[in-house]
Amino acid sequence: MSAIRSAYTDKLAFFGNSSPQQLLAVYGSPLYVYNENILRRSCRELQLLSAHPGFWVNYSAKANANPSLLRIIREEGCLVDAMSPGELHMNLEAGFSREQILYVCNNVSEAELQNAAEHGLLVSVDSLAQLDLYGRVNRGGNVMLRFNPGIGAGHHQKVVTAGEATKFGIAPEDLDKARALLAAHGLTLAGLNQHIGSLFMEPDGYLDAMDRLLAFAAALRPEELARLEILDFGGGFGIPYHKYGNAARLDMDALGRGIHERISAFAARTGYAGRFYVEPGRYVVAECGLLLGTVHAVKDHAGRRYVGTDLGFNTLMRPVLYNAHHDIEIYRAEDAAESGSLPQTVVGNICESGDILAEDCVLPEIAIGDILGVLDAGAYGFAMCSNYNLRLRPAEVLIMADGSHRLIRRRDNLDDLVRNVRV
Repeated sequence: MSAIRSAYTDKLAFFGNSSPQQLLAVYGSPLYVYNENILRRSCRELQLLSAHPGFWVNYSAKANANPSLLRIIREEGCLVDAMSPGELHMNLEAGFSREQILYVCNNVSEAELQNAAEHGLLVSVDSLAQLDLYGRVNRGGNVMLRFNPGIGAGHHQKVVTAGEATKFGIAPEDLDKARALLAAHGLTLAGLNQHIGSLFMEPDGYLDAMDRLLAFAAALRPEELARLEILDFGGGFGIPYHKYGNAARLDMDALGRGIHERISAFAARTGYAGRFYVEPGRYVVAECGLLLGTVHAVKDHAGRRYVGTDLGFNTLMRPVLYNAHHDIEIYRAEDAAESGSLPQTVVGNICESGDILAEDCVLPEIAIGDILGVLDAGAYGFAMCSNYNLRLRPAEVLIMADGSHRLIRRRDNLDDLVRNVRV
């Protein structure tokens, strides 16, 4: 393969002992590819944020719940959350015990809350109505409450999960109402949690939100604080999606210092001996994943160059849903010519005008037959895949620590489309 645009993955030896062309020849296109070494490195970096004995990294499985990746994350000492019966099932399949799983749900049914309670999980609820419902299905049990700290952060309004314009969390001023429901159902308040949003790139907002949750916990009645087992600060840790633009990384040293200082001081001041959680989902898996696809058409129309690929938004939803940017690499057969760069709009094969992966992106001129690599697709990539237009979902492959590759999810076939259909 010619190095048309591959400096980032070349530096990381992302594809191990194979090339993108070889992987597509074996597994087909499109294809999700994950790198084990990068995944383990991310887990270990997060573990170093604090040396406090009560500090834990709690992976948010919604980012990517492939059980092969979950097993690696478990092996690296992370805990995990679930927000649906499906995620709970995958976590158990990956070997997590019920003590290692936190159930963080939103607007769910009585049956779902009952299922979580029957599995012996600590359940986080984020409204008074859900607290009341949970009390009816698990009277006398433990519960975690999600509070809204009033601070939101994120790369797009749709991923801001705290502040005024969000559906999440109980207002702090409703604590007495929550206490009344706890007492009515004999529930024990065993944890507090929050989440300010997704993809923050500066530590300050997260640390400010930590201060609010810690102050809220410190102001609880002494008997309430004594029963708390978990203080969960949520997540949203961002990664730089503009790799080829030299985007700065989140300052993990500064974030780690801030986290460690705060939780150590709180424990010393209050005598709290429970756990402190952070919830990085994206940061764990985003950079270990890449989406490969193939160029099938190129055309010029109304002054714009369109590059047509098999990378429809059924395979990667983030650009359509959030206007999210993903850097694109280009891999070409050795006998193909290379030309200069120009603005190009990379589109997929879905029958929608909005099926755009990258709009007017300046790239080396792309040709039919080129293979494209969409970087940082490990989080909210396959997790959001669909069969829209009855397209088949891609396979997932893991590049092992020794550079070999292994199939961790087969590609859909046509029989899968009708497997659950009844006529």
